[in-house]
Amino acid sequence: MARKPAKSLANPSLLKPVNRQDGLLQVIVETPAGSRNKFAFDVKQNVFCLKSVLPAGMVFPYDFGFLPKTIAGDGDAIDVLLLMDEPAFPGVAVRARLIGVIRGEQIDGKERVRNDRLVAVAEANHMYANIKRIKDLPKKFLHEIEDFFVNYHNIEGKKYKLLGCKGARAAMSLIKQAQRAA
Repeated sequence: MARKPAKSLANPSLLKPVNRQDGLLQVIVETPAGSRNKFAFDVKQNVFCLKSVLPAGMVFPYDFGFLPKTIAGDGDAIDVLLLMDEPAFPGVAVRARLIGVIRGEQIDGKERVRNDRLVAVAEANHMYANIKRIKDLPKKFLHEIEDFFVNYHNIEGKKYKLLGCKGARAAMSLIKQAQRAA
């Protein structure tokens, strides 16, 4: 009897987004901090693909990823800005504590699409261990993130408008909504 060929790659988009026992998120990293390369998981091919490259001098300031088994307002898995000590790499699953959401709107011509980013702190870290709520982050940090998103979307010919920040309860509500949409 012939054996089925083993799949070479697992599909991280099928993992559980939230651990029900401890409430920690399972964030799948797409783009590591410090990278000019923007990676995205291609669900049709089950691989991480290079989506774009930022211009010289511009890098992703933090790890960015997604929550599996979710669909956000932009049609993709819900985005997560992940705070951790050192950059991860595309495809790694990181257990993280949800602290809030940066609410935003992406404007492409006449089309307006919500493009919120959850904010989470990696469970295994030192630098952000005392960050329990989004309000614990310095205002300067949030302004720098807003500037990054505005510039990032400008490069793509789109505009980005920050709509404010909300805490973990509002963020969890978005996750539940995104899980129902998946």
